[in-house]
Order: sequence, then C-alpha cells, then structure tokens
Amino acid sequence: MKVFLDSVGCRLNQSEIERIARKFLQAGHVVVADVLEADLVVINTCAVTAKAASDSRGKIRLAARVNPKVKIISTGCWSTLEPERAAQMDNIVQLVLNENKDTLAQEFLGLADVEGKPSQTESWPSLPGSYADLRAFIKVQDGCDNFCTFCVTRVVRGKSTSLPIQGILSEIQSAAKSGVNEVVLSGVNLGSWGRDLSQSDTLRTLLKTILKESDIKRIRLSSLEPWDIDGSFFELWENPRLCRHFHLPLQSGSDRILKRMGRRITSRDFVRLVREAYALIPDLALTTDIIIGFPGEEQVDFEKTSALVEEVGFSGGHVFNYSPRPKTPALAFSPEIDSAVKKERSRIMRLQFQQLHRQFRMQQINKTFQVLWEHSAQIAPNTWKLTGFTDTYLKTQVLCSEDRLGKLESIRITGVVQSMLQGNIQ
Repeated sequence: MKVFLDSVGCRLNQSEIERIARKFLQAGHVVVADVLEADLVVINTCAVTAKAASDSRGKIRLAARVNPKVKIISTGCWSTLEPERAAQMDNIVQLVLNENKDTLAQEFLGLADVEGKPSQTESWPSLPGSYADLRAFIKVQDGCDNFCTFCVTRVVRGKSTSLPIQGILSEIQSAAKSGVNEVVLSGVNLGSWGRDLSQSDTLRTLLKTILKESDIKRIRLSSLEPWDIDGSFFELWENPRLCRHFHLPLQSGSDRILKRMGRRITSRDFVRLVREAYALIPDLALTTDIIIGFPGEEQVDFEKTSALVEEVGFSGGHVFNYSPRPKTPALAFSPEIDSAVKKERSRIMRLQFQQLHRQFRMQQINKTFQVLWEHSAQIAPNTWKLTGFTDTYLKTQVLCSEDRLGKLESIRITGVVQSMLQGNIQ
C-alpha cells in the first residue's frame, strides 16, 4: 500500500506524522510524496486558530478532489475537537482522536504492533514539511496542565504526559544512524517534560542525557513556556550542540491582559528571564508569539506590548489575531475588539518584527556560524547554490563548486541579500 502523510500546525504535529510514517514503513508499506500516487492519506490536523482548522479541512478536501478514490484518515487536534464534522468529510474512512494517534497505523492495518520490524528504508522518512533526511522532529511530551484562557490545545490534548527517556534516546540514535544531523525536541508543553515521571526529572535532565548518550550533531528545542525554565537552564548552552534559538511565547506585554489570558508570568519576569539568557548565550536568537486583539485589549495594552517587544529585542516573531476557540474560557470574554482595530495593530506589530529581524540579520555579518545544508541546486556547471540554517535559525545561502547537501559546515557571513544571510565556507 502507498501512503501519503501530511500535517498542519506545530512541530509536534510534524513529529507525530513522522512517527506514523515509520510505523507504516516498518509494516512493509511505502510512503509516497504525492497524493496522486497514494492509496491512503493520513492528515494530522490542527485547531489552534480558526485558520489552522480551516487549513486542515482544506487539506482533506484537496486530497479527496485530487485523488477521488483515495482513502483518508483524519487525526489530530481539529479532528478531536470536531469529530462529527470531520467524519462527514469526503473519503474519510477513519477518524482517529489524539488519544489513539500513537496506534493509528497498527489499528488501521489490524496489527498488534509493528515496532522493531524491518523497514523498507534505513533512512529517516522524508515527508512534506520536513527537510529531506537531515532534520528529525522528536516527540518527547504531549498535553498541557496550564490553563491559558484562549488555548484549545489543552482541551484536545489532555493532561501533560512525558515520553520515557530511553524511548526518546532510541529515536534520536536511530535518526543519527540514518544520517540525520539535527533533531527538534517537540511537545505541547515541552518545558514540563519529566514532571509526571519523577520528582527529579526535568527538561534539563533530558538534555544532559541526550548530550551524553547520543552523538547527534545538533539539538533544537521547539516552543518553551517562559515559566518552565530559569536562568540556570541556560548554562547548558556551553555545549555548542545545543542550538542558540529559543521560542518563548510572550502573547502580550500588558500585565492586565496576561492575567486575563491565564499566563503564569508578568512582563518584568519575562524581561528578567531573557536578560539572563542573553548574558549566558552569545548571539542568541529569541523569537516569540503575540496575540493581537484579545478581548478587552485597549490601545494602552497594545502599546505596552510594542514597547516590551522593542525592549527585549526579539530576532523575530509570529503575530496572531485573537481567534475565539470552542470550549475555552475566553470565548465568553468581552468586550470584543473590532476587526479593523485588530488588523491595524497586527500590521504595526508585524512591521516591528520585520524591522527587528532585519537588524538581527545585519548584526551577524562578519561572524562565523555552523550551517546545516538542507537544500542544494545546481545553477551552472560546477556551481551549486546551498541553502540551510544556522543554529540561530537564520536562513543562509552560499555558492559552492560541489554539492555539499547534508554537511554541517562553518560559514563566515559576508552580507544579507533578500532576507537571507550570504557567506563563504571556511
């Protein structure tokens, strides 16, 4: 059977779709890159915003339209949030809630388990949204015990659960053995890893173990809630295998709005935390999320957010208009913010992040970084264009006389062209 897999949303969804792919491969099936070739399509949906839910439905509709005979399995957060609606979509043969996602392949194939069976390929599966066989998304945690009033993810993902450390190590070692150079540790609430396993296990414990017991070249973290870490956490970044990029969601710079959001931090605590990070990690890249137009957000609240973004000096960020989500406390909050006001505030905030990102890129000129070449294209005889990311997650490009795809190399940054760092291989 030929299986096409795709996902919408976060890095956790990407890691889950890669795990599902490996199960099908271990059972002797083939993962294909085109829905037209597929007998079965698996789509891991998202519900974090109304747009993400719409995009999820769009992927299901597109698969059914492009390949009318294909069977579709819908799983993930939107499918869990609105199962009746998902089940009624064209070509859906099975609906798998989040709680049953880990056994999706086994259940569909009617197998007790496929773990340990030989795969048709020894390489890490290359899927839409992944980066060839060079980066792997590793799920280490699921669920969330926080109570952010705007967030539907905790509703559809349940309580925080940590995957055992030996299973995580096994996946990382398998990825490294097959040629993967970078792993991305992913979870709904990554910083809570270990709390349900023992009193002593923490994300710090996990990172120290991975560094000691694996030879993976780079370790990247997905989003971290700022209250889950402290200044001592950043001491681990003395090890250059840890990527110098943190994504710490701020959501608002107004303490009044943060309290209404149920966020467990104040604006000043956030600033203190990032100052500790900057002090310990040279050239650190720090990105964030901002929600615009949360119910009750006044102009002064927006101005506080803008001021805090500038004070922190983020290297970039995502801006989201507040999206009312089913079964969340904020759904009942008022007053609602006019859509035109949200649009204008979002425009201003995006411009601010663009400027900060531009400044951060320019600051990297004449510095040297390790870049993992994730894409290559021959543009002339004996000339390849190589593209990859620094550990600080800045896209970088060089011209080279040979194809060096997959290599991790030192690059001296010489300039910025069209939002991309340019440099020379050292």
